[in-house]
Amino acid sequence: MKRRDFVQLSGLGAGALLLPNLTMGNTILAEALLEPGMDIIVKKRMADVALNTAKSLGATYADARIGRYLNQYVFTREDKVQNVVNTESFGIGIRVIVNGTWGFASTNNVSEDGIKKATQQAVAIAKANSKFQKEPVILAPEANYGEVTWKTPIQKDFKEVPVSEKVDLLLSANAAALNNGANFVNSALFMVNEQKYFASTEGSYIDQDVHRIWPNFGVTAVDQAAGKFKTRDAMSSPMGLGYEYMDGLASEKLVGPAGLKLYRNSYDMIEDAAMAAKQAKEMLSAKSVDPGKYDLVLEPNHLGLTIHESVGHPTELDRVLGYEANYAGTSFATIDKYKSGNFKYGSDIVNIVADKTQLGSLGAVGYDDEGVKCKEWDIIRNGVLVNYQAIRDQVKMIDQNESHGCCYAQSWNDVQFQRMPNISLEPGKDSYSIDEMIKDVEKGIYIAGRGSYSIDQQRYNFQFGGTVFYEIKNGKIIGMLNDVAYQSNTQEFWNSCAKICDKDDYRMFGSFFDGKGQPSQVSAVSHGSSTARFNDINVINTGRTV
Repeated sequence: MKRRDFVQLSGLGAGALLLPNLTMGNTILAEALLEPGMDIIVKKRMADVALNTAKSLGATYADARIGRYLNQYVFTREDKVQNVVNTESFGIGIRVIVNGTWGFASTNNVSEDGIKKATQQAVAIAKANSKFQKEPVILAPEANYGEVTWKTPIQKDFKEVPVSEKVDLLLSANAAALNNGANFVNSALFMVNEQKYFASTEGSYIDQDVHRIWPNFGVTAVDQAAGKFKTRDAMSSPMGLGYEYMDGLASEKLVGPAGLKLYRNSYDMIEDAAMAAKQAKEMLSAKSVDPGKYDLVLEPNHLGLTIHESVGHPTELDRVLGYEANYAGTSFATIDKYKSGNFKYGSDIVNIVADKTQLGSLGAVGYDDEGVKCKEWDIIRNGVLVNYQAIRDQVKMIDQNESHGCCYAQSWNDVQFQRMPNISLEPGKDSYSIDEMIKDVEKGIYIAGRGSYSIDQQRYNFQFGGTVFYEIKNGKIIGMLNDVAYQSNTQEFWNSCAKICDKDDYRMFGSFFDGKGQPSQVSAVSHGSSTARFNDINVINTGRTV
């Protein structure tokens, strides 16, 4: 395989394959995305068919989710459009409790007859499973919200923006990279709209309209004489916003060390692509890091991934209880540590919250996929593990009686289960900037952007790379570095957190396709933080072999 082909396949193309909705659903024309879909009055009537049928067959609880999932993906490379994909998926999923046991079935035949048959199947599955159920399902109580609606507060609906405008933006970003020294560049826009209607036998009828967007690219610079190449990925974050995210408003930009542009609620893709090309070229001649102990200054786009893996996943209650052991491992953050009330997950300044309401985040919704009103709650407070992430049939296992509201299914034909909400590090309380943090470091490394990583099955021992690295010496950035990765364990790492910048530096990282479960599902989740410093962390050189 030619290197050019390898870069393409291992970049955005491979990432796109991880998105199940890329191939799930019917391929449609872009104009069809604008069709209104089923009227809300009809949705309520169809949902009631499922609920009434379930009750007539002996269900003590039932919920129905009518979902219309719309996706548009645009892919380009250099000066060419590679693909434009528009998909629609529509159907209903029905979940019941019969004889204290869950049953689930789904159908794309959203008619009275189709819904009755699917409900009958869900009930039959529950009855069959009840023969093996040792303890009955007990749901935490939840309020009856009646008929309510929630919508991502977008300014521009991606469906109303012409495909030609999106293509022009991507090709302009590609051109900016090529004009600044890149040899290869590919770019993509991922845009998602989930139109979800939830109803339950408890009386809630919830209609939600959820939007997400993710611009991305990979820029490669080649030194043909040396036979080397370096790639710099986008500094964007997936966001729970509309197409206004692509406006690149100057008021939403921050300037980081070495002139690095940082983005908050608006993204300038052309500007970032131009800088990416310059930095990729600079990487070709950058110094290789000397391994050893360093103070690490980690910017939010990088730190978000570390939060995701070392805090988000290990505090999912189903993982803690062993439900994920066969697929994704368990957790070092065991129940006994939580019940002790004094397990030091991190230093005193580490406060990490779970939140499904944070506007602009990927996880922001009004209600989760079992009708629970979303909220914010503590996971770590003053460095101590104080809670997990749990849903209605789990919270009793940690002696709580209120769901955290973090249940989700990737589609109408998937059963909903516990998924990670936004998990974020609170900013520092005192006024403190990135520049001030850099000045306070004698020997350190500033790391921005995501890179390769590995972490063990208990989410304890790990290694993280990044996108760009800068050496800090005596309070100043002195140059770019290559081949940097840091190693630690979760508890040691978070207890080394010495300083966090204030709220003016707060930004979000996001994952568009966080995988979990068998059969596997993906969800989208954000992780906010300000730049933070971690003292005396072991750094290795990934380019050297022993």
